[in-house]
Amino acid sequence: MQLYVVGGAVRDELLGLPASDRDWVAVGATPQELVDLGYKPVGRDFPVFLDPATGEEVALARTERKVGLGYHGFSFHAAPGVTLEEDLARRDLTINAMARGADGCLVDPYGGQADLKARVLRHVSPAFVEDPVRLLRVARLAARFTDFTVAPETRALLRHMVAHGEVDALVPERVWQELQRGLMAADPPRMLAVLRDTGALARLAPALDSAWNDAADAVLRRCAARGLPLPVRWACLARTLSGAAAAQALGVQWRVPSDCLQLAELLHREHPALHSSRTAAEVVGLFDRSDAWRRVERFEQLLQAQACWDDNDGPESPTQRLPPLLAAAQQVRTATVAQAAQQQGLSGPAVGEAIHAARVSAVAARLVSGSGSGSGSG
Repeated sequence: MQLYVVGGAVRDELLGLPASDRDWVAVGATPQELVDLGYKPVGRDFPVFLDPATGEEVALARTERKVGLGYHGFSFHAAPGVTLEEDLARRDLTINAMARGADGCLVDPYGGQADLKARVLRHVSPAFVEDPVRLLRVARLAARFTDFTVAPETRALLRHMVAHGEVDALVPERVWQELQRGLMAADPPRMLAVLRDTGALARLAPALDSAWNDAADAVLRRCAARGLPLPVRWACLARTLSGAAAAQALGVQWRVPSDCLQLAELLHREHPALHSSRTAAEVVGLFDRSDAWRRVERFEQLLQAQACWDDNDGPESPTQRLPPLLAAAQQVRTATVAQAAQQQGLSGPAVGEAIHAARVSAVAARLVSGSGSGSGSG
């Protein structure tokens, strides 16, 4: 049995990037031999094992054959006679079809090193078209490796996959898995550019495809340049759509996590109020609707998303104007106000109204002091 590190770990090492998770291929072994050595079987569709010492994944060298649509439409053959070159031939891109042996020797049968130097994303074989996830992966890698281009022949295959319905077989969870990684990459709009150019985005999200424009492109670039978290990037992407309902529908379709969905809905609903709320009552109303009292981090993300759309961080921007006012409102001792209200015979909603009034007064005082813009308590 021979073990080789394969795929992304080899690619990133050659690019001088920090070490990524390593995947291994075992050549010349059987499942039973690995079990006898203490490896734990975990693969459902083909033989994959966990190394008992490192916890890293080790897969038996295998070939594959297309038997149906989608990325589940494959039959696999794993046997001791499958060579390393045969295993690498089934991989997506040449830069991911390299391996390094235990002796340090690099195995590169398909020109991965040359394509790394040329900064090209190129498919290994015509079998590339058989797995629709590869379309998403190329788009995501284009967003990560910003100085790489997609080879013309590979771009043609991507369009072929769309035209022949392979992209329609993608399940929502897998779309989101790749999309979120692309959104967190260095240049997220490049991912969308590849998907649009190949026709994939029009099939996966027609509303987003038709709504995308240069302004949305610039917003997403600002998100990446500022290192903002995934919920902010998704909210900015979703705001490209014409309304909250369309954004929510796309998020549900792709099984987007709830924190992303909630921030996107909040941005669609409140972005006008972030600028128009000037009196103390309007500001506190905004805080109430946004649940800024309990969801401080989410409110901060709301401001970050709005700032990316405004491309303005001046003194009158929401990011500068609203945090001091929220801090002033948070200084109100709600328990003390509630106790005083109850001592006056108030109860139920009346106690909440007393707390609200105290917060409005605190914000009004901050506005008068000059720490926020606008005036009055409304």
